[in-house]
Amino acid sequence: MRENFLEIKEKIRDFNKKISVDGDKSISIRWALLASQGIGISTAENLLKSEDVLNTLKCLRKLGIKIHFKKNKCQIFGQGLNGFFFKKNIILDAGNSGTLGRLILPLLIKSPYKIKLIGDKSLSKRDFSRIIEPLKEIGANFYPKNNRKLPLIIKGSEFLRPIKYFEKRGSAQCKSSVLLASLLTPGQMEIVAKKSRNHTEIMFQNLKIPIKIRMKNNKDYISVFRPNTIKNINIKIPGDISSSAFFIVLTLLSKKSKLVIKNVNINTSRLGIIKILKKMGGKIKLLNKKKNNNEECADILIKSQKKLKKINCPTNLNSSAIDEFLLIFLVA
Repeated sequence: MRENFLEIKEKIRDFNKKISVDGDKSISIRWALLASQGIGISTAENLLKSEDVLNTLKCLRKLGIKIHFKKNKCQIFGQGLNGFFFKKNIILDAGNSGTLGRLILPLLIKSPYKIKLIGDKSLSKRDFSRIIEPLKEIGANFYPKNNRKLPLIIKGSEFLRPIKYFEKRGSAQCKSSVLLASLLTPGQMEIVAKKSRNHTEIMFQNLKIPIKIRMKNNKDYISVFRPNTIKNINIKIPGDISSSAFFIVLTLLSKKSKLVIKNVNINTSRLGIIKILKKMGGKIKLLNKKKNNNEECADILIKSQKKLKKINCPTNLNSSAIDEFLLIFLVA
């Protein structure tokens, strides 16, 4: 084992580079789902071509949405709110994506037919009750009755009603599910949510969807009214902070090295790993800050660090580093 370690270590030489990473996964999936509900052609540059995003596009195609994907551009031809072409015996495969599985269900709450949602073995072990319960309260029907995991079947209703939803765990997926359901539900949807990623809210604001947000005691109080229509969404998706994290850690742990990662999403709800690494003494700076579709972006400058210090990680950084903890453990 010691010989193998030394062999790998010798291959990592000092470097001074500038790189770019593929588009943010959270934004990519949300863009695709919202673009399917817009009117006209939505275009995204730098859409992440990961399995999760590609499965999102496959699901939308099964629901009758026309999609063109060429080189670095993706076009989605939206048919408006509830513009899916529903038919009998549709099966949607979310693969390994909890984000896709949990965010596509609220867009199916008006389906006149039963739609089956499946996933891979890993996703099929995860609990979907925190999505099922609020959507049932809004008016959707789920089968089998007491099932809490995939595969599950959803059937919509014409008698939807707004709810007041309390999200207590800091889950952006649960919050976003109810937000997306508000697009098809008459009246005012109210959400009280523990702080979490806010990509969906930012997109709602960009689309002029009637949304109000106020913050109090580390909670977001959100109210949303159903819009009559939403417009198409043209976006250049910034780099993914989770993808960048691997290169950030590699640079910190290498010798005499320096790296700049260009145009990365630095939404404050995603910066946990950078804040934690800086508390450990990591040399990381955010340069050329700017806004892209109201998402904060920057170039990330990282320099090697001879010695990092141990810390007690503040619990308030947990939700903003949830996808990167394995890397943080590696650094520790």
